Amino acid sequence: MKKVIFVFILLFGFNVFASSTIVMDTESGRILYQNNAYEKKLIASTTKIMTFVVAYEYAKDYLDLEIEVGNEILKMYGTSIYLSLHEKMKLRDLLYGLMLRSGNDAAIVIANFVGGSEEGFTKLMNKKASFLGMNNTVFSNSHGLDEETKNYSTAYDMAILSSYASKIPLYREITSTKYYDVKTNLKSYSWINRNKMVFTYSKFTTGKTGYTPKAGKTFVSTAKKDNLELTIVSLDDSNHYDNHYNLYEEMFNKYHNYLIVSKDEFNKAHPSLLLNKDIYYPLTKEERDNIDIKLVINNNVNNLIVSLDNKEIIKKNVYQKIKETSKTKETLISKIRNIIDNLF
Repeated sequence: MKKVIFVFILLFGFNVFASSTIVMDTESGRILYQNNAYEKKLIASTTKIMTFVVAYEYAKDYLDLEIEVGNEILKMYGTSIYLSLHEKMKLRDLLYGLMLRSGNDAAIVIANFVGGSEEGFTKLMNKKASFLGMNNTVFSNSHGLDEETKNYSTAYDMAILSSYASKIPLYREITSTKYYDVKTNLKSYSWINRNKMVFTYSKFTTGKTGYTPKAGKTFVSTAKKDNLELTIVSLDDSNHYDNHYNLYEEMFNKYHNYLIVSKDEFNKAHPSLLLNKDIYYPLTKEERDNIDIKLVINNNVNNLIVSLDNKEIIKKNVYQKIKETSKTKETLISKIRNIIDNLF
């Protein structure tokens, strides 16, 4: 059997068990690999990545507020942190329960608190999806269960979401946590992260698994080697852990995040212009030799354009430095004198 699987891998690539897969650079958005990445699929509990993002962005000032559990949990089933009616838990701890244990009960409590209702919360989820450019995504609930309402997305859209979420420090902290203890007014919890990759892959940084019988196994993760961080999404993937591991190792061996333009060197070479950030891009060694860089000035708008094999891959604004003229200095001095005169 192992020989047959190995032959399949050689012939068809690593993702022979996944319906949809993508590998994306979290910084530049470059797609390094994709297979049916734009096909709409059920996404199961990877939904909870968006639940986290919306809850964090709308309620980050209330992370330590205790939220009382209401009747909304009574209709929840599947994976749970087993909240009790009238139990009080901090929003921060609910987010840990959401991501570490994939608690559907935690998701509905969070949704009611942040959105006023699950319907209100899903409106916020879809608004955020639209803002991020997740054009083939529709959220109907906060948890990912698909018996009554369904959440649809694509591997590409979920990679956009993963890249965005991975830049939130609390998301990185929670999803990389192995063990977490919680105490409420009613009981104590000791949670272990359900995502096995946090224990088995040293380059792992963030991630969320999911499963329903209709969606199959879904997995969204990020991993980092040196200064290159990638995100992988696989939907309906019966071998998700191995596929993510193999794809990461393949891509980290093949690609490096090269410094294309140093802002310090550019600003030194162009004293009147300002590039405010170094430009990096994931490339193979062969691709690195085919990079072309041009400074284009059009109607007083300066753009630094980077091309690979004559195809534009990066376009960055370059700002014109404002020269401080003697007239500007005189105007500033005059304003200061007027302020002093008014004071005295």
